[in-house]
Amino acid sequence: MQLRDDFLWGGAISANQVEGAWNEGGKGMSVADIKRYKPNLDVEDYAGQHQIDSKMIKEAIANESTKFYPKRRGIDFYHNYKSDIALFAEMGFKALRFSIAWTRIFPTGEENEPNQAGIDYYLAILKELQKYKIEPIVTLSHYEMPLQLSLKYNGWADRKLVELFLRFSKICFEQFGDYVKYWLTFNEIDSVSRHPFITAGIVEDQSAKGEYKNDIYQALHHQYIAAALAAQKCRQVVSDCKIGAMITKLTTYPHTCKPEDVELALQSNLANLAHADIQIKGEYPELYKKYLIKEKIDIKFKEADKQILKENTVDFLSFSYYMSRTVSSDSSKEKTAGNTMTGVKNPYLESTDWGWQIDPVGLKISLLELYDRYQIPLMIVENGMGAKDTVEAGKIHDNYRIDYFREHLREMKKAVEMGVELLGYTSWAPIDCISVSTSQMSKRYGFIYVDQDDQGIGSLKRLKKDSFNWYKKVIASNGENLS
Repeated sequence: MQLRDDFLWGGAISANQVEGAWNEGGKGMSVADIKRYKPNLDVEDYAGQHQIDSKMIKEAIANESTKFYPKRRGIDFYHNYKSDIALFAEMGFKALRFSIAWTRIFPTGEENEPNQAGIDYYLAILKELQKYKIEPIVTLSHYEMPLQLSLKYNGWADRKLVELFLRFSKICFEQFGDYVKYWLTFNEIDSVSRHPFITAGIVEDQSAKGEYKNDIYQALHHQYIAAALAAQKCRQVVSDCKIGAMITKLTTYPHTCKPEDVELALQSNLANLAHADIQIKGEYPELYKKYLIKEKIDIKFKEADKQILKENTVDFLSFSYYMSRTVSSDSSKEKTAGNTMTGVKNPYLESTDWGWQIDPVGLKISLLELYDRYQIPLMIVENGMGAKDTVEAGKIHDNYRIDYFREHLREMKKAVEMGVELLGYTSWAPIDCISVSTSQMSKRYGFIYVDQDDQGIGSLKRLKKDSFNWYKKVIASNGENLS
């Protein structure tokens, strides 16, 4: 078995990390606009970057600067989307995954009528993609919900957001459905428990005393319901649409064969998969329900919720994969940074400049595990490495990035040869952007270099890295030429 002839090669970006223009075109403030860059932060403290309180929000609202709030400026994709898409087309992209900023359509999330300037902007992007025959894969919620909904309702802890999200989703389906076949509802929906504010707008000091953890899991439930109802609405509005779930694939190994380590790894993987189970099987897993009881988490179900989940499952499962991690019952083991969480360092793997461990075989393991468990098509919608790039005489020689992708794509192809049904692969990210975890620009992922530093200084000029031409050859050969 080989990659399908219509395999969706491409890249993935999010509105909050690339668009900029945070106060143009009628856009409202999102939760991403108050995410502050903190220089000189220790690698192991990166996960703490997501901790937000009411004082930090007030300070951010009062400060209109983009210097330390870099997601406000992004890489100015808002004004440069035509030339950037032309570069993606030059690489031969078959697909581009991107998100629609809720606050460009409904600035506060509660308007009765959508913002026409926001609709026009995304229509222009879709028409540009259509010109190059690039398939759009649209994410409705990618860490950029309206800030006002966090302040007024403590985010998704309130069921009111289901109604508001459906209003936003319906407009997207009606306005963009003629151009978009593939839809994702929530980016990395499992991440609500790791960074509740960025994913769900929940602020701990806005929760009632002792209710913060309960609010997190209630928010997750509300997002599951919203995702299911959005899938139902999409199928009513958009012909021949495909609805996907999206999770962070946090593949976890036991650090040793000590039974306690094996059990910890099993618990971690089951907790990760539960979020896919709910959207694919249409019900809460039994062990997940027992966990909620044990932790005294009381999720409020409405009478129709079980039926909503059961009747509106997804067509495919998409996921991000950057790394694997190990867990140990020995608390003295050396820790290393990872994708919004730490793990015990794996001595058999190399690490990126940011401490994320490089594990191409882990991608194959993840594909086999997910396909065997769910038997529905899969899509890899984020995979890549953050690295420090150096410009030498206008060139960026990033063989380390080529090596990373080559080995991951080799393992991906092995999984397909073993029978995995894979729809596509979109790298994160095809162009340098603001990092979601550290809010840095110097943590570069792209095949295209953007001249901007962590302070926002630079011309924003785009430069092709060596990996640009390498990926172009990969796509042209449908993955056969990885040399």
